[in-house]
Amino acid sequence: MPVVTFGEIMLRLSTPGFQRFVQAQQFDATYGGGEANVAVSLANYGLDAAFVTKLPSNPIGQAALNHLRRYGVRTDHIVRGGDRLGIYFLETGASQRPSKVVYDRAASAVTTLTPDEIDWAAVFDGVDWFHWTGITPALGEHPRRTLRAALAAAQAAGVTVSCDLNYRAKLWTVEEARQTMQPLMDFVDVCIANEEDADRSLGLTAGATDVEAGELDEAGYARLCERLKDEYDFDAVAITLRESFSASDNGWSAMLMDDRDCTTPTRSQRYEIRLVDRVGGGDSFAGGLIYGLLAKDDTRDALEFAVAASCLKQTIPGDANLSSVAEVEKLAAGSGSGRVER
Repeated sequence: MPVVTFGEIMLRLSTPGFQRFVQAQQFDATYGGGEANVAVSLANYGLDAAFVTKLPSNPIGQAALNHLRRYGVRTDHIVRGGDRLGIYFLETGASQRPSKVVYDRAASAVTTLTPDEIDWAAVFDGVDWFHWTGITPALGEHPRRTLRAALAAAQAAGVTVSCDLNYRAKLWTVEEARQTMQPLMDFVDVCIANEEDADRSLGLTAGATDVEAGELDEAGYARLCERLKDEYDFDAVAITLRESFSASDNGWSAMLMDDRDCTTPTRSQRYEIRLVDRVGGGDSFAGGLIYGLLAKDDTRDALEFAVAASCLKQTIPGDANLSSVAEVEKLAAGSGSGRVER
């Protein structure tokens, strides 16, 4: 079941431990980005996963390429060129102090990528699934036009398309996001969102929910799920539900509504997570959901796999989920004690 993802991979520079930027004398380096993280998850689950992007022809670009290959992601269609790899700096928060992200990604290689640099028909030959996020069109006109070309080619090839709305306020405005994202939903079969993404990208709200107060309006989320599915005729809609009690402790669950065996949204079990690294939590949910929809027989099993996968990722440093299928299924089945395995 080959899967392709498309977007930007960046160099991530994190302060060690829980240091603030102004304290740090060094940074921990790794690589990550929304769609790249999904590809790593899927390759780790044993699927044939490929990532498409543009990387500079320098040692840093090669290091990012090697990162993908290390985890089994195919890189056949990655374009080389441009001047630099995008960077993001991460200061990990704790307790009542939130994490902070600073971007240094302007004029990165992927922002110069044009539609004629990729043979999308060749990319989608024999592929079952294509995944993208709202981050990619927010990067500028060139990646936006390249994404449109990819979506048209995926539709022509009969490929299932998923989108994680992933609104980023530091990349574009609400008005720009809605103007761009709403028409692109015509190409999407599976939509993944949270309450902010649905509001900022598509103008739909989840009701009386205050995630910063750790309060969820479950009925409002269910209505949002139904509205997204009805208004955009998606085959499936997944909504992640994060309760942010602090930067260290979150509640985590999700809803899924699809065409297979449910007429109302299905709610997953809920996890209380002591966070190690929440960056990439949504990406690991998306990767788990794609795997679940491809490999599981019913809606609940697909949803529980996705939520458990994301729960485990948020206990792992770095952007990517490095949990196995067996580990995810064990947690989804109720084994969450964290006892030492000998």
